Amino acid sequence: MARKGHKYIFVIGGVMSGVGKGIASSSMGLVLQAKGFSVNLVKVDPYLNVDAGTMNPTEHGEVFVLDSGLETDQDMGNYERFLNRDLGAEDYMTGGMIYQTVINRERALGYGGKCVEAIPDVRNEIQQRYESASNVNESEISVIEIGGTVGDFQNALFIDAARVMKMRHPDDITFVMVSYLPVPGSLGEMKTRPTQNAVRQLNAYGVHPDFLIARSKYPVDEKRKRKIAIACSMRTDHVVSAPDIESIYDVPLNFEKDKLADALTDALKLPSKKNTDLSEWRKFVRAIKRKNSIDIDIAIVGKYFDTGDFVLSDAYLSVIEAIKFSATVAHATPHIHWVNAKDIEHGDVEEVLSKYDGIIVPGGFGESGIEGKIKAVEYARVNKIPYFGLCYGMQLLVIEYARNVAKLDGAHTAEIDKKTKHPIVAIMESQKENLEQDKYGGSMRLGAYPANLKKGTLAYGAYKNEQISERHRHRYEINPKYVEQLEKSGMVFSGTSPDGVLMEIAELPKKVHPFMLGTQFHPELKARPLSPHPLFTAFLKATVVHKKNT
Repeated sequence: MARKGHKYIFVIGGVMSGVGKGIASSSMGLVLQAKGFSVNLVKVDPYLNVDAGTMNPTEHGEVFVLDSGLETDQDMGNYERFLNRDLGAEDYMTGGMIYQTVINRERALGYGGKCVEAIPDVRNEIQQRYESASNVNESEISVIEIGGTVGDFQNALFIDAARVMKMRHPDDITFVMVSYLPVPGSLGEMKTRPTQNAVRQLNAYGVHPDFLIARSKYPVDEKRKRKIAIACSMRTDHVVSAPDIESIYDVPLNFEKDKLADALTDALKLPSKKNTDLSEWRKFVRAIKRKNSIDIDIAIVGKYFDTGDFVLSDAYLSVIEAIKFSATVAHATPHIHWVNAKDIEHGDVEEVLSKYDGIIVPGGFGESGIEGKIKAVEYARVNKIPYFGLCYGMQLLVIEYARNVAKLDGAHTAEIDKKTKHPIVAIMESQKENLEQDKYGGSMRLGAYPANLKKGTLAYGAYKNEQISERHRHRYEINPKYVEQLEKSGMVFSGTSPDGVLMEIAELPKKVHPFMLGTQFHPELKARPLSPHPLFTAFLKATVVHKKNT
């Protein structure tokens, strides 16, 4: 049930997708939070997947995992980064979740034998989730982003649920459309007609947008703002220009210039609490743009590179952002280079990797490019280049060490070679039944788990804490049967599960290597602009030292 006086901002896309609804929603959440309001952000993905976990990252982008273990759209990562706090499972929903809940309730006679229909039953479930998210967060304002664009058949019920809420509580709900204004090259003139048509299409749903975020290559001038306002029956000052900019982190600052937080709170009939305080955010934006004297070249060795460069930033989005955040602390200007593991596998590793100051092997699954990644690990170890392995990158670090230092010939992961003589990485016992029964969705080790750190290690030096909590997404673990043998060969497992069974962090002593460390978890998922992740910061600082010494 909705709390009395709770306010909702629904964000809907117009003209085309991919123009920045997620960043606009994140930025609105930030400026309202900076104005003193408690805010929760909700992402609606209308597709029928129950969650984002089974989707290929080259097609849909990175899978972002919450503390709860829910696998979500990458926009949830932006929400957490902008708000600088963790979000819960109630802050995300998909069409698949909605229909699954309704069908399961029907199977359990939850509807008392009545005919179950999209309207009202599916729509009611959507509305209940909108309201539940605000209740769980105990927030004053909910910003709810509905994925896709107006006119998409699959998001109609989500928009209609918002319409019904507006009808019942007209003073508590406002609609924001994020739409694109093209500038055709042959004409050289910004065109507003596609946006006008998108607004009219939304009107056909019974919804009228109160604000329009006008995305375009260039700023929207006053003449076109007036034209849009007249054609779309909205106030001119509610048409907000959102041109392409250098950094997504500038968006909240631009919204504040246009006094968007004030306009939104006025529209929602909320009393003004305080002036918007974005001072810390401004410091971060200045730092991220600053050109530092130390330029470092970082190689990300991965496998999602065969479909073109345009997918890379989405497949490894959190890793890229984590590097940016820690660079502000390490006082370095990072230059990220994509290295296809297959190029190393079939080429000269020295030729490919010798020009880099640091090497990262991120998470991933499967056999593709694996031997190239292992060669990259070996090159980093032998040549004392700072190395950071994330999830799969840690497992390959341990496999390479087992093969070449511990002399366990043929050491491998059972994920790739089930008959390996030395299964250094093995399936978790809890996962065997899932794979045998083809239970792939939502069945990995997911979400936040605690780990204990050993004093005197790189990991402890970075965190400065004996216990941490980090997010996981994997089925395979370091095989406990080999831990003692690997430790005798010089490897240090500096982070373990509290019971000591699961190896969470592997590293080499600093006297052996300046920075050779891998994590079974995904530290990038908890990196924030205002609180960079300590392991990424330690890696970048080591990379700076390496650059100075070469």
